[in-house]
Amino acid sequence: MTDQPIPAAFERTERAGSPALVLVFALFLAGAAALFSFLPKDEAGNVVLGLLAALAVVGVFAVFAFAVGLLQFAGQAAKNDITKLICDGNQEGLIATDAPGKIIYANETYMNLSGARNPADLRPVERLFSGAPDVSEAIYRLAQAARDGKPNVEELRLSPPLSGDGRVGWYKIKVRPLPFAGVRRANIWTVADVTRERERQENVFQELQHAIDFLDYAPAGFFSCDRDGAVSYMNATLAAWLDYDLAQVGSGGLALADFLAGDGASLIASIAGGAGEVRTEQFDLDLKRRGGQSLPVRLLHRVAFGSDGAAGPSRTLVLNRAPGEEPAEDLRAAEVRFARVFNSTPMAIAILDANGGIVRSNAAFARLMPEALKWADVGAGRSIYAGILERDRNALETALAAAAGSQTDIPPVDVALAGDGDRSARLFISASDERDGAGATIYALDTTEQRTLQNNFAQSQKMQAIGQLAGGVAHDFNNVLTAIIGYSDLLLANHRPTDPSFRDIMQIKQNANRAAGLVRQLLAFSRRQTLRPQVLQLGDVLSDLQMLMRRLVGEKINLELRHGRDLWLVRADLNQFEQVIVNLIVNARDAMPGGGDILLRTRNVMPDECASFEENSLLAGEYVAIEVEDGGHGVPPEVKDKIFEPFFTTKEVGKGTGLGLAMVYGIVKQTGGYVFCSSMSGKGATFTVLLPRYVAESHEAAPSVEPAKPAADLTGHGTILLVEDEEAVRAFGARALASRGYSVLQAASGLEALDIVEQNQGKIDLVVSDVVMPEMDGPTMFGELRKRGVKAKVIFVSGYAEEAFAKNLPEGEDFGFLPKPFSLKQLIEAVKAAAS
Repeated sequence: MTDQPIPAAFERTERAGSPALVLVFALFLAGAAALFSFLPKDEAGNVVLGLLAALAVVGVFAVFAFAVGLLQFAGQAAKNDITKLICDGNQEGLIATDAPGKIIYANETYMNLSGARNPADLRPVERLFSGAPDVSEAIYRLAQAARDGKPNVEELRLSPPLSGDGRVGWYKIKVRPLPFAGVRRANIWTVADVTRERERQENVFQELQHAIDFLDYAPAGFFSCDRDGAVSYMNATLAAWLDYDLAQVGSGGLALADFLAGDGASLIASIAGGAGEVRTEQFDLDLKRRGGQSLPVRLLHRVAFGSDGAAGPSRTLVLNRAPGEEPAEDLRAAEVRFARVFNSTPMAIAILDANGGIVRSNAAFARLMPEALKWADVGAGRSIYAGILERDRNALETALAAAAGSQTDIPPVDVALAGDGDRSARLFISASDERDGAGATIYALDTTEQRTLQNNFAQSQKMQAIGQLAGGVAHDFNNVLTAIIGYSDLLLANHRPTDPSFRDIMQIKQNANRAAGLVRQLLAFSRRQTLRPQVLQLGDVLSDLQMLMRRLVGEKINLELRHGRDLWLVRADLNQFEQVIVNLIVNARDAMPGGGDILLRTRNVMPDECASFEENSLLAGEYVAIEVEDGGHGVPPEVKDKIFEPFFTTKEVGKGTGLGLAMVYGIVKQTGGYVFCSSMSGKGATFTVLLPRYVAESHEAAPSVEPAKPAADLTGHGTILLVEDEEAVRAFGARALASRGYSVLQAASGLEALDIVEQNQGKIDLVVSDVVMPEMDGPTMFGELRKRGVKAKVIFVSGYAEEAFAKNLPEGEDFGFLPKPFSLKQLIEAVKAAAS
């Protein structure tokens, strides 16, 4: 080849067309045409001939330039631009050099690899890679191939890598010639960073090595052979059993006949199968050790057949059955042992086929899902779908389809079980292979008790939240009712019964008292009402109530009382307990509008009898049971869990507030007992109240002292500090006390009360304080007063139960208590009793 320079086209130096030059050329032609119009005809002809001659010369030179390649059309330039873009954007480093090694072209990737900031810093491949002898040898072979005009590929390891990041880098370098006709030869070099690819290969190789190690030292033997019986692999376990050197196995010198005794090799070779079939056969044979001793084994031989039906490579698992070997126990005994474990495990297990049919199940599964083990119609077997309710079958079908696709990490499925009772289970599903194709194994846990506990806990949380809401509403409403009742009393004191306004004021007070009764029901449900517990003999209490209950049920209903023998004592608020019984009797009456029988019975309940109530929240103990049984329409299952919620009623609009059973629930719970309902729709209902047995204790605390009966004269003297954050209640109380002769100091909060006490040292005789107040509550204020030496008596006023705040008071302190809402008379009587 001639020693000529590389053509400029290789350097991608093409120029695009210039619109400015075209415009100049057009203007030139227009000017020449205008000039011709001013020239004489003879001179214009000579000029035209001159121009034509010049254009002819230019055309000849253009044709010659195009022929030798000095001139190209725009289409060829565009092609060269596309080629340049492809090379510039290549993810591998590209560099072109001429025969002497001068760099002609390099793309951006190569510049980044070499760390060059500009073309002047570029280094050829021979100078870029240097270092260890193996790197230098690879670069020398590449350079020699470039000089000889031959392609070559090398992979080399460089430490540290070109980027400087990491410990080592791997690079794949290619070189090939780029011949041009009639010019000097050039070479194109390709440099690719394959570090990550090599790391992945090494990781795969390590994982493969780990897998081989696991297989080599597995507790069972394993070997693989080709269709001719030549052993291609044998694990270390089997090689040790046969006393062979593992390094010699797989070198082509070992065949099946060498270690299978008798005609074992022929027996294995006799396996036949269809095109594309995979067969697994079991053989009980003897192996020959290298010293000639025999070794009894069980072979699980798996062979795949090709499209022509010829046997292909096989894989064989070897189980040692020699005496004294742990895996060599009799297989039948192992199967019996497995069957015993399978059937006696407490977890329900079932093996399914691809269609959900039950292939095998254990005893726990039979107990959990007996409906699934019943045979279906003729031609259909036992199905897992028969054991669950229809609403949950779609979820199970989806999980079984995932198992059929060999999917892992299948989420558990919660299902409701068919049959009697409200039972549920959680199914764990994993893929398995059966003879009929892909199937699944199901592990089932009975979650009936767990779900019941969850539902009960959720119900108790809801009831507690509703109770807190009801208590908060009742507290605020009590303040309003206190003001209404108090100001009604003040008005009544100034109006005689003959006054026309007297009846209107009385109507206001009566409706306020009625509203106070509803508030007490809310407080009873929220367990914040004031209870005055006392020791009761329920037989005597119910006997006293008998006449009242008979009047309540009317003539159409027969009320029967059955008292148990030797009833234990209980401790409860008499009035509230009577309210519980009356509410239950009234509900039983309303459930039988056409008449019927109501049975009210009492009995003692021993701890071992508590389980018979089937209530998970019931703690075993000694209780006195009061049961109210009717023969009415019963409680539907869908509303059974809501009957104790406030404002829930099944009665017609205007015939019930929905607070009766809510009040029963709150009173019984505040007393420390339990109440629940058992019912079947259309067959009546039984409400059971369990109150804990009362056993007197020597260290039992004495009940709080109630205010003494007031004297006929309700006037008094002395200074009273009235602490109340509700302005209307505070104004009413101050006016009522001042009208009876007391000097009243008012405070809107506990902090303000402390300031007033500081300003009136030793002058305050009695403190009447609300309990719940902003900034500082009543009990906290009480403690601060005692710290400051104030010994004045205190009456607490609250809509909540006394026990709700008494525990926050200093131990051993005495105080009075006045529940909200209260009337003017009740306030004066409490103050008079405390001040006397």
